[in-house]
Amino acid sequence: MLRLARGAVIRAGDPAAAEQELTVALRDGPHPAIADTALVGPAAQGDEVLVNVAARELGLGSGGFDIVHANLTRGLDAPGEPGDHVLKLNYTSLQHAVQPLDPPELPDLPHRPVAIVALHSQLAPVAWAFAQQAPTLRLGYIQTPGGALPASHSRTVRELRTRNLLAAHVTAGQAFGGPDGDAITTLGALAHAFTLGGWHAAIAGPGPGIQGSATALGHGGLVALDSAHAALSLGLEAILVPRRSDVDPRPRHRGLSHHTATVLRLLLAPVTLPPQDGQADLDGYSRSGLPTELMGADLRQETSFFTAALLSGGLLAQRAAALA
Repeated sequence: MLRLARGAVIRAGDPAAAEQELTVALRDGPHPAIADTALVGPAAQGDEVLVNVAARELGLGSGGFDIVHANLTRGLDAPGEPGDHVLKLNYTSLQHAVQPLDPPELPDLPHRPVAIVALHSQLAPVAWAFAQQAPTLRLGYIQTPGGALPASHSRTVRELRTRNLLAAHVTAGQAFGGPDGDAITTLGALAHAFTLGGWHAAIAGPGPGIQGSATALGHGGLVALDSAHAALSLGLEAILVPRRSDVDPRPRHRGLSHHTATVLRLLLAPVTLPPQDGQADLDGYSRSGLPTELMGADLRQETSFFTAALLSGGLLAQRAAALA
């Protein structure tokens, strides 16, 4: 069942933020919470809210905060947007209508490259490396399921957009709230990206956080398999960004992560991989100010992880520039 609690907002952050930070007084004391303002509206001090407390009660680390489910004071009169007619999060209490990006016909796409990431932490180094080699080309991000579903939850994407390292951000599947639009499928998002979107290259992968059960098939990293197949089926080049680790305490992720190994085993067609012995600009990326930590380890400890992502971004830029 939903784990909901009723409380009052005692501190409200910027109401214009896509994801508003709050402090909510509940029966057991004050707790941090967030409100997706596009979904439930902004909150103000004194508002009565319902928050979902499930993640905090499970102790889910970086995801262990409460999320506003409904604002009982001011969030019940949203008019909706004209033209929105397809539901996301359908048949749940958070279902809402969007106007999908998916093109009406199956397009004949140019042979563009798509970097497939399985972890949101790979996004920034891939995008940064792309921009170093192809600064004038248009790179966009397709947020898929597998991690956080709201587009508003990624601080990394906001930073990349501010620096013009990403030209667009759309959401696909049950991910929602893309500032540049929502697609019902990853196939539809890719088709839009390389037709009306005018992208030269794309990065496809989940939002922050990742679902996982320490099993071979029960993890969000497998969305990379779906994304790769979507790209390949449309005649695009799928560049799989390997997940590697030098110091992860879990043996299944050291060296080549079992996430990537499983995807490579299950692929129905070949994908492109970055060179294993290439030279990545780790110093340049370190100076960029973009995220350099993974699971508590920094770039110098996780050299293999960031090297693989940076080399993939460089390869993505090379492929895009050759077709521009």
